[in-house]
Amino acid sequence: MFPFMNLVGMGILIFIAFLFSKHRKAIRWRTVLLALLIQWLFGGFVLYVPLGQSILEAVSNGFVRLLSFAKAGSEFIFGALINQEKFDYVFALDVFPTIIYLSSLIAVLYYLGIMGMLIRGIGGFLRLILGTTRAESLATASAIFIGNPELTVRPYLNKMTTSELFVVMVAAMATISGEVVGGYVGLGIPANFIIAASCMSAPGAILFAKLLIPETEKSTDDEYVKISYKRQANVLEAAASGATDGMFICLNVAAMLIAFLSLIALINGVLGWAGNLVGWDHLSLQWLLAKLLKYLMFLIGVPWQDTEFAAQMVGLKTITNEFVGYFEFSKYINMVDGVFSGFKDIDYKTGVMVSFALCGYANIGSIAVYLGSIGYLAPERKHDLARFGLYALLAASLSNLNSAAIAGFFISL
Repeated sequence: MFPFMNLVGMGILIFIAFLFSKHRKAIRWRTVLLALLIQWLFGGFVLYVPLGQSILEAVSNGFVRLLSFAKAGSEFIFGALINQEKFDYVFALDVFPTIIYLSSLIAVLYYLGIMGMLIRGIGGFLRLILGTTRAESLATASAIFIGNPELTVRPYLNKMTTSELFVVMVAAMATISGEVVGGYVGLGIPANFIIAASCMSAPGAILFAKLLIPETEKSTDDEYVKISYKRQANVLEAAASGATDGMFICLNVAAMLIAFLSLIALINGVLGWAGNLVGWDHLSLQWLLAKLLKYLMFLIGVPWQDTEFAAQMVGLKTITNEFVGYFEFSKYINMVDGVFSGFKDIDYKTGVMVSFALCGYANIGSIAVYLGSIGYLAPERKHDLARFGLYALLAASLSNLNSAAIAGFFISL
């Protein structure tokens, strides 16, 4: 059956962005449509075309192999505790060593110039095709690999136009950082879905950012924008610095999971108590989210019988964070000998779409994170950032849902 609803969903998502646009007459439709085309073509190539599927599978297998080296360090520290044949799965022991290892590796790649070369290449491609400025193209490209793309264009934040600054914020929230990809894979999320979703979110971020806050000012785009990052003395210092950053990421993830999962349990306890008083035994946060978002999930192509499940996952991720969303979603993933083998109790298409929809930092907490981060780097722009915080969340969420709709379309063919 032709996946008509996925196409309808993409149109609805774009219409929502157009509806909330600050300057509809200023929208540059060439940039918007080309960004959609890039997102569409990339999704089609890696999810439908045999050559693209093979390339994505090879990259995913290589990435999983790369992650496996984290076991050397975790086995030394934790010994037999990480042996899942003897002990049950422990989130911290499986996920956190991978995050620390990847963070250290990325820092080394930065020091060697490899990461900078990748970011400049992708940023140059986006600028050439979409006509975006150097700074916003570079920030969007870097968002695929690191969690704070504003750091790569730090010297240019103060003189960016409002639209350029908005792109930076949306790119940060629509994508995920390379350091935590291993954490999601450790939960059982297929690496090929994570990699594809993260790459598709970059043009998606530009697409919805330029719809909601189109360019209305004169950009002072420099002829050459350099990547800004702290230069380490040698490769050992880079590795150590990256490991330290990874440790703080782990502490942050642990704190958020403990806090949010506990708060969700508290809210469900209160809702359950209130529901019992009026005969609604099923009342919970997940139930409310399912009812609020189920029709939007149907409109973007999620099979009707799974719309409430998809709505729960997307809603949970939006009010908490993507780690909580993926943690809950992982309960519906079949793993055989540590290898992904499909989904439990949901349609395969639903599983793929949810995997893509959750892949981004588009949540309420991220507004505060990036207001603080970018506001610290560019204090003069705090007012602009505060004005468009919710808009950035909307744009990033639409980008993630659009990636999910595209994935659902090609998975169904």
